[in-house]
Amino acid sequence: MKKILLLFATVLLLSCSSRESVDLLIKNAVVYTVNKDFETASGFVVRYGKIIEVGDSEMLEAKYKAKEVYDAGGKTIVPGLIDAHAHLYGLGLYMQSVDLTGTKSFEEMIDRVVEFQKNNPSEYIQGRGWDQNNWPDKEFPTKQRLDELFPDTPVALRRVDGHAMLVNSKALKMAGITADTKIPGGEILLMNGEPTGVLIDNAMDAVSATIPPPDRQISEKALLDAEKTAISFGLTTVDDAGLEAEIIDLIDELQRDGKMKLKIYAMVSNSPENIEAFIKKGIYKTKRLNVRSFKIFVDGALGSRGAALREEYSDRHGHYGIMITPADSLKRLAEIIADSGFQMNSHAIGDSATIEVLRTYQNALEGQNDRRWRVEHAQIVSPDGFDYFSNNILPSVQPTHATSDMYWAEDRIGKHRMKDAYAYNSLLKHTGIIALGTDFPVEHVNPFYTFFAAVVRKDLTFKPEDGFQMKDAISREEALRGMTIWAAYANFEEREKGSIEAGKFADFTVLDRDIMQVDEKLLPETKAVATFINGEMVYELK
Repeated sequence: MKKILLLFATVLLLSCSSRESVDLLIKNAVVYTVNKDFETASGFVVRYGKIIEVGDSEMLEAKYKAKEVYDAGGKTIVPGLIDAHAHLYGLGLYMQSVDLTGTKSFEEMIDRVVEFQKNNPSEYIQGRGWDQNNWPDKEFPTKQRLDELFPDTPVALRRVDGHAMLVNSKALKMAGITADTKIPGGEILLMNGEPTGVLIDNAMDAVSATIPPPDRQISEKALLDAEKTAISFGLTTVDDAGLEAEIIDLIDELQRDGKMKLKIYAMVSNSPENIEAFIKKGIYKTKRLNVRSFKIFVDGALGSRGAALREEYSDRHGHYGIMITPADSLKRLAEIIADSGFQMNSHAIGDSATIEVLRTYQNALEGQNDRRWRVEHAQIVSPDGFDYFSNNILPSVQPTHATSDMYWAEDRIGKHRMKDAYAYNSLLKHTGIIALGTDFPVEHVNPFYTFFAAVVRKDLTFKPEDGFQMKDAISREEALRGMTIWAAYANFEEREKGSIEAGKFADFTVLDRDIMQVDEKLLPETKAVATFINGEMVYELK
């Protein structure tokens, strides 16, 4: 008997000593791998920040000796969530200013500005988030009340979409804007021959130029504050849609110093200096930063009537919106970028801007494959526009825009154009791939709102009862792919992230419920229990 026990102990010892060492074992989970066949597993193992095997928990536990074990306790795990279009740095700056989101009236907006300035005295008051479509009269505000309250302090308050701004007379004077000022690609709203204080698109630039730029300390705090918010919602990669060189350099420095863990796909802001400098420098890639695209603003936003339309606005006779980047400039940019290895990502919301971008892309990319140029938003597409989309020209959309805009969008564009607006399923059918994002801080950071809006097509009050234009809803599997592997593909990163497979970085998100199975009414309440980047837990729900 003693010999048998000794033999068993020896076998057990040899078995344990022969187990392969790994850094992390994930077990007892419902893992949606989002691989080609959308397979599930119960565990996986990680070494040096990468996944080395996915499979059955018990089998993996017997095969590997892990330094750390994460017992998911039956919770759901998905690949690290990717926001394919957002403004991380913008969110961070926004967090340092007056938060005007959700204001139900102009008076409430004014109250918030007054309270903020009382508690955070500033030489230049800034804020963002108002939306006149949520106010009783739905009319653009004017500067009169700001002039009364802040006659000697400049005030600049951006609309929620970032394409309109309310400023006071002091800010207008500093910017040199009068009723006679003309700005290509922008509009200065007038009343009785005088500026109302509302500036649209390029007209904001003159005011922005007078705002004191944030110093390094503020910029670093903005990035780290925004990162904290992003990872708390399970995001592991954010595509920042429009960054200047100095902020990209700061992100790189913070990541290299270990201060910033979040991965960034950086779209470089369009300017002649940036185009020349970054094309000369070439694509820049680290484990956490990828700089290989340019962000081009082609038109404005629908809410501020800046989106460029082929027919006039249904609620403003003779108005067609604004082309921020004219067709000839767009063509020149496309030709320059096509000769480089960079990706071109163009903001296009109206059907006129969208068709112009699509035709420009097709001509510039003739004879080239796998360039993955993106149409950011693709919000209103003409019937003749869908066929331009392909694996070379990709749609990058934000589902919560549909559920935010649905109450007033038809007023802007009329019933006949609505059928081809927010048409995510139609776009997916033409490309086989659709990248999903939020456009935060225009919309909320929460990626589960994105999932809910894409699949259920309702807002957070569960309206409309039957869903909004349900023909263009997408399935839960498609939505999860759009927030993981398809978003990674849109970033040229599908070989390193976007699914839970051997050889990829261990970016993954632990959820408090199974979003593939739970009742749709519970989807918006989903929370990230933990967020892992390169196998490191960077967030845990307390």
